Amino acid sequence: MATYLDRILSDHRNSASSDGRSLDGLIDEARSALPTRGFNLALRGCPAGEPAVIAEVKRRSPSRGDMAADLDPAETAVQYAHGGAACLSVLTDVGYFGGSVDDLMAARGAVSIPVLRKDFTVDARDVCDARIMGADAVLLIVAALDDAELADFHALALEVGLDALVEVHDEAELERAMAVGARLVGVNQRDLTTFEVDSERALRMAPLIPESATSVAESGIRGPQDAVALVHAGYHALLVGESAVTAGDRADAIRALRGAVAGE
Repeated sequence: MATYLDRILSDHRNSASSDGRSLDGLIDEARSALPTRGFNLALRGCPAGEPAVIAEVKRRSPSRGDMAADLDPAETAVQYAHGGAACLSVLTDVGYFGGSVDDLMAARGAVSIPVLRKDFTVDARDVCDARIMGADAVLLIVAALDDAELADFHALALEVGLDALVEVHDEAELERAMAVGARLVGVNQRDLTTFEVDSERALRMAPLIPESATSVAESGIRGPQDAVALVHAGYHALLVGESAVTAGDRADAIRALRGAVAGE
């Protein structure tokens, strides 16, 4: 039986296979884009003991359906920035998450903090597109890529000036991430085959991430109590989607996560 991830990747790969654009032309365009804002640098710039928060502009998900279908990406980005988010993550997948390139461009245009393009990168053109649309970082999901793709896309991201958030789910995937020289490693607590959350996964994986890499805990972060545990486990940053976008006051939700350790 096909999983969520199988179906999503199949659709994205089918789309990529029909993309007739010149990769060399896209690389040249990406290289000449305006300077990026330094995604990884922003995550490392938070005060000691305070997690950097990557706040997500997210309308829906395959497992949860609509969360904020009518959100204004620019307004949401401003709310997150007012709460002290270090960076944004913006969904650009249309079919499964209701996102768009326009959402990313609107969110980034409304604030001065860096932005991750959150999507399923399956082709070198996807990396270039992220840079061209204005993203400061691109997501590379280890489970979605073979070793050659992972290495090539990671190298291309750095070549065109992007940071690459390399997402893993287990020890074997972490080894693959480090083999390509990942500087920014995310541990996703959501299983992409079932979309279920394992709230202990990030804690188990934390000691295995080299200190040289910026570590990000992703998914299933419900509030300050989770933030405290993840910071104490060693994570530099928290990527927060559902709990932030559905909060009554999004800025306060971000402030609560940032101040969780100081207030424990």
